Amino acid sequence: MSQPQNQTIQKDVLPKANQKNILLCTLNSTYQHSSFGLRYILAQMAELTGQTEMIEWTIKENPRNIVEKILSYRPKIVGFGVYIWNNEEVFEVCSILKKVAPDIELVLGGPEVSFETEGQRLYQLADHIICGEADFLFPQFCREHLSGNDTQLKIVRGALPLLPDLKLPYYLYSDNDIANRVIYVEVSRGCPYKCEYCLSSLDKSVRSFNLDQFLTDIEMLINRGARCFKFVDRTFNLSPTTSTKILNFFLQHIDKGLFLHFEMVPDRLPVELRDLIKTFPAGSLQFEVGIQTLNPQVAINVSRKNDLVKVAENFAYINEHTHVHTHADLIVGLPGETLESFGDGFDRLAAMGPHEIQVGILKRLKGTPIIRHESGFQMRYQDFSPFQILSTSTMDYSTLQLMNRFAKFWDLYANSGDFPQFMTWMKSFEGSFFWNFMKFVDYLSEKYSETHSISLINLSEKAYDYIVMRTDDSDKAFDIIKADFCDGAKKRDIPPFMKSQAIAKGLYDKSATATTGKKSSSLNSRQIQHLS
Repeated sequence: MSQPQNQTIQKDVLPKANQKNILLCTLNSTYQHSSFGLRYILAQMAELTGQTEMIEWTIKENPRNIVEKILSYRPKIVGFGVYIWNNEEVFEVCSILKKVAPDIELVLGGPEVSFETEGQRLYQLADHIICGEADFLFPQFCREHLSGNDTQLKIVRGALPLLPDLKLPYYLYSDNDIANRVIYVEVSRGCPYKCEYCLSSLDKSVRSFNLDQFLTDIEMLINRGARCFKFVDRTFNLSPTTSTKILNFFLQHIDKGLFLHFEMVPDRLPVELRDLIKTFPAGSLQFEVGIQTLNPQVAINVSRKNDLVKVAENFAYINEHTHVHTHADLIVGLPGETLESFGDGFDRLAAMGPHEIQVGILKRLKGTPIIRHESGFQMRYQDFSPFQILSTSTMDYSTLQLMNRFAKFWDLYANSGDFPQFMTWMKSFEGSFFWNFMKFVDYLSEKYSETHSISLINLSEKAYDYIVMRTDDSDKAFDIIKADFCDGAKKRDIPPFMKSQAIAKGLYDKSATATTGKKSSSLNSRQIQHLS
């Protein structure tokens, strides 16, 4: 008797105002990220908007609490956006949800379930899976289901939406989003290139939104206080006409302290773009440049096309004539890439002078053509998210583990911007920059069994110790680490491991208190470090 009574009590205490027939849900990787896809769908709900609630959590939240929150709305339909970063966590939530509320119609969508769909664990839990762009497909499904005319198959597919027909979602960014989250925007979808490791290789063409309407909506966001915009277009500079119009628009508002992030085709920087970007002030533009590999044969293997001469010329122009912050990507584990060839490519890219080099480990995204190399190059991936490469015929497991550590420590010391003087010292050694940094990685690997949750002061101490080990010069180590730890963008006291030296040099004042300069709200912390 007690169980039914508890269920009745639970229903009675739920406030009726909370009831929503439709929930749009996802788990973001961190709080600062917002779900662009859910906002697009919500904007298309039309007459169903009043019956729909959008809820975002992070992957760190307790699945049982998430399910409790979902049930509090007493929904009839729950839609979940599934991505490579939340696949496992969404499975946990959905498995609980379907056991405690099997009558709720569970609809999944997103890139992670749009390909190789039937073989996934989530396929067994879902009532329906929408494959591809769901902007119109999900609202249409809800209309049919709620009206009792649900004739949809378990796997729902449909034509790609005409982008000018979509209602833009930018009004759905709340004041809290604007103040605390990344504001994602786009002027196009699709990519003309066929890089086999990327889902965009499946696109048949690049499709564009109405540019005038887009700029009107972005001006509305600027007027509401938005200052940071991250464009998710794969090829922002594909059309110089479009990209120059967008940059000219932002240039009119640049005095407001804007920060703009674009993904760029690395070998396309026409004169009209060059002339524009050199007028932007420091800290306002960031270009993410997908290099991925500088090994010509590996590039052929994965259908990656880059004019490397033009790439080098474009980096030279950006470094010499503009204030653009550049973030270049390389992928470890591509078919045919060896550790030696990757190191050669890393050195060539580092010589081009990007502010950051993102070293990523290859992940097998479902549906991508790179699967065709699994036999020929003995490519083995882990069976769970993020489906990272484990070994290839040219990089064994130990080598890829080494590169995982390299990528993490490179991010902590080089990309973070926390150690500019230390990295300048690292570059002073003769020979390969890659292999010199790898020696430092070997040193750090002996000190740390894991590469996460290492404090800045610990990183600083290990850099200090390494300088002393390599040079037998504690004064040089003191000067370098003091410049980085104490005198950078954030002012800090002398760390404990250098206090005795500081006292001997007459530099330590016990009464001194470090102060931190006020940061511009338009810049992320990493960008500030690189600008200091």
